[in-house]
Amino acid sequence: MSTQAQPMTGHPRRWAILGVLVISLLVVVLDNTVLNVAMRTIADPEHGLGASQSELEWAINSYTLVFAGLLFTAGILADRFGRRLSLVFGLIVFGLASLFSAYATSPDMLIAARAVMGLGAAAVMPATLSIIANVFDPRERARAIGVWAGAVGLAVAIGPVLGGVLLEHFWWGSVFLINVPIVIAGVALVFILVPESRDPKPSRIDVLGVLLSIIGLTLITYGVIKGGEDGFGEPLAWGTLGGGLLVMVAFILYERRITFPSLDVRLFSNRQFSASTGIIGLVFFAAMGSMFFGAFYLQMVRGYGPLMSGALFVPFALGQMVFAPLSSNMVKKFGPKAVSSVGLILVAAALATWVFIGTDTPIWVVAVTFFVQGVGMANVMPPATEAIMSALPREKAGVGSAVSNTIRQLGGALGVAVLGAVVSSVYRENLAAPAGLPDAVADQARESIAGAYAVAGQAGQAAPALLDGANSAFVTAMHYASAGSTVFALLGALVAVLFLPGKRPSSAAAPAAVEDAALVDA
Repeated sequence: MSTQAQPMTGHPRRWAILGVLVISLLVVVLDNTVLNVAMRTIADPEHGLGASQSELEWAINSYTLVFAGLLFTAGILADRFGRRLSLVFGLIVFGLASLFSAYATSPDMLIAARAVMGLGAAAVMPATLSIIANVFDPRERARAIGVWAGAVGLAVAIGPVLGGVLLEHFWWGSVFLINVPIVIAGVALVFILVPESRDPKPSRIDVLGVLLSIIGLTLITYGVIKGGEDGFGEPLAWGTLGGGLLVMVAFILYERRITFPSLDVRLFSNRQFSASTGIIGLVFFAAMGSMFFGAFYLQMVRGYGPLMSGALFVPFALGQMVFAPLSSNMVKKFGPKAVSSVGLILVAAALATWVFIGTDTPIWVVAVTFFVQGVGMANVMPPATEAIMSALPREKAGVGSAVSNTIRQLGGALGVAVLGAVVSSVYRENLAAPAGLPDAVADQARESIAGAYAVAGQAGQAAPALLDGANSAFVTAMHYASAGSTVFALLGALVAVLFLPGKRPSSAAAPAAVEDAALVDA
């Protein structure tokens, strides 16, 4: 088949459709970034729900647990029953759960509503990426995925600032209620613009494989979360984590043997597919862990309110928004290996900068650090995601999207858990509570920097010394965690250098697109 005979195969309204998908993605990502600045208010017994630190963690983790556990299954079901149907279902569930979250009357009610929001998000996220793969020609797909990735940066920019504004003028539930009008607009636009698509020749549903994937991913995510809370030496943490890994091994072995697998595990023999998946996991491990301790640094050590803290995350988002849509052109010019490697080195450089940030470092240094990290991730995520999506034909796009997003969620959850555990451990070792504090007060102060600030009012004249010691101990802990996150980013760069392809000769670019199109028609 000649290159000239291949027409563009994209949908006529593909760019308008991409705009709708960006709105759908925004609401899912926006929610988590908004919640980060609302945690302190929700913990307040007068203006919030009086949630404990553990309850706040589960308000975040219940969402992550359900989201990560069901992503893969949601991608399979979207391919079989329809991606637009999956997107609409997910948005409606997400919107209703947001409404319940806004009017939660207890921390337990909020945790349960957040879990249901995770169910909706699991249906939305893979559907957006798989619809992109179906409405765009392979030759435009990388650019579209760059815009999709840039939308994540937009949500990271809008979320903290919007959350700060809402919290300064309204009650804490407004940070969830804001999702409802966005969901209503999104559902209406999906029905108007987005065409339905599904696998034209669906195989039998691999019921056992689906169940194994849900059980395995849920156990792994739960083990990671419990390890971050209680330490990975606790039986409940390592037991569920080990059990989840065993279930996933059984899943892989089972998928290799059956005729119609949910996931063709032979894809992982493709060096580009495996390397791209690994890079996504590593970069999110490093980045989400740093965002976790960065939020505490800004709100506790530096004493910034929700709005100012949110504004300081904007440079990170701007780096993604500006450079993610440009990454496809960079890949064409320099190749995936060079672009991803440089991007990961930028991420590592930004994370390493945190080792030198102290209690009185000029705040513009923090802003520049976030910007450099955003630029780096903007040149990692789009090429890695495109490599994963291009390894599958369009009718299996939901599976590819689910693999990408599952690895991203697990990498991020593991980063928060592991680096959060490092911060907690080093903080406790370095905090010397002032003499004369009641034992109960001193014990609470040693639990976390948030605990120290919470009990400072009961410390009397020892309060200034307690807070100075807590800030110093936290910054030391942050330095250890940032060093660890830097190592993981550099490991990702090594994977990119060793396993991603270099610059493709220009004469090969067109045949590659033809080959992808032929794969779709096969």
